[in-house]
Amino acid sequence: MPGVWFDDHEVGHVFEFGHATMTKEEIIEFAQKYDPQPFHVDEEAAASGMYGGIIASGWHTVSVCMRMIVENMMGAESGSLGSPGLSEVSWPKPVRPDDTLRIRAEILEKIPSKSKPDRGFWRVRFAAINQHDEEVAIMVPMQYFMRRPTHQG
Repeated sequence: MPGVWFDDHEVGHVFEFGHATMTKEEIIEFAQKYDPQPFHVDEEAAASGMYGGIIASGWHTVSVCMRMIVENMMGAESGSLGSPGLSEVSWPKPVRPDDTLRIRAEILEKIPSKSKPDRGFWRVRFAAINQHDEEVAIMVPMQYFMRRPTHQG
C-alpha cells in the first residue's frame, strides 16, 4: 500500500494490513527492558497468575502496531506529519506468545486545518486484531497529513 495523504480517503474508509507474530522471546525481552511485571517476564509467576501464562506488555503491542502502521501508511511517499497524541489506548484482550496481529484502521473524522490549507487531521481508530479475529489493542490518534501535491504543468 502506498503512503497516504489527507485527501486520499473519506470518513468511513477502512484499511487492513500487516502481520506480526509475537514470540515469547521478544515479549520477555521487551518487558525486561521496559515493563518488567511478573506476567510479562516470569513464566512460573505468569502461569499461576490471572492470565495463565506470559502475555505481552500493552506497550510492546502498540509498538509493534506502530511499526505496521508506518510500513503500510506513513512511508516516505506519504503526507504524514506525525501525530499530536492519542485520545484512546486500550488493551481489551491479552496478547500471548505466537499470536499473529494485523491492523484494521478506520477513518473516523477528517478535519482540514483552518490556519494551513495544505494540511489537515484524520482521527483514526487503529485496532490490532489477532488470529482469532479478536481486538487486542485499540489506539485512536489524530494523524496529521499534508494534502497530496498537485502537479501543474
